[in-house]
Amino acid sequence: MLQINNLHASVQDKEILKGINLTVNSGEVHAIMGPNGSGKSTLSSIIAGKDTYQITKGQVLFENKNINDLKPEERAHKGIFLSFQYPVEIPGVSVTNFIKTAINETRKAKGEEPMPASEMLKLIKEKADLLEIDRKFLSRSLNEGFSGGEKKRNEIFQMAMLQPKLAILDETDSGLDIDALKIVANGVNKLKNKENAVLVITHYQRLLDYIVPDFVHVLIDGKIVKSGGKELSHELEEKGYDWIKEELV
Repeated sequence: MLQINNLHASVQDKEILKGINLTVNSGEVHAIMGPNGSGKSTLSSIIAGKDTYQITKGQVLFENKNINDLKPEERAHKGIFLSFQYPVEIPGVSVTNFIKTAINETRKAKGEEPMPASEMLKLIKEKADLLEIDRKFLSRSLNEGFSGGEKKRNEIFQMAMLQPKLAILDETDSGLDIDALKIVANGVNKLKNKENAVLVITHYQRLLDYIVPDFVHVLIDGKIVKSGGKELSHELEEKGYDWIKEELV
């Protein structure tokens, strides 16, 4: 599904990614871990198409097609979803109306008619019930006055409605208490299947107790320096990153 080949990227002439190679197949959950400044969020931003960063070498393939030059909305229409670390507030636009617009814009890009209102309402009810979301929540302005947990739950609801092929969770556990973390993880686990894939980017192992990865990759100084199974995240929790850095010397 996702294949990254020798990816180098920079921001304001400063090289951040220094040769990333990564393959994510359908049905898999991959976790990217690493210390601050290692390039984790840069990687997620580049996959999603943020123009802040410049690809200087290598390519990002999605379903065997090079997407280096595609705009963020074009990537979203193809099925790439990015959960932001700090979701933006949009006063005056309800959660429901935002979702309706997002779904119908994706359908329009595929040459399809807007989703009928009855079908949209049925889908909203189904996904809200799945994620245990109160209907009153859906009429509130997008993220305005939301707690950290509510913002993250809202993003998982968006993910449920849009049904992306690849979901990137960029430090979605940031600032969450244990109850909110469980709610978010439970939602992700209910949505993952053999047809989609999840890329979890996190500092901490605790999220991976709830969203169990098939593969864990350690990113340090712009490179993936170690990969393994879920047990690697426990080793990182216990030892930190210094032992890996020492291995690299």
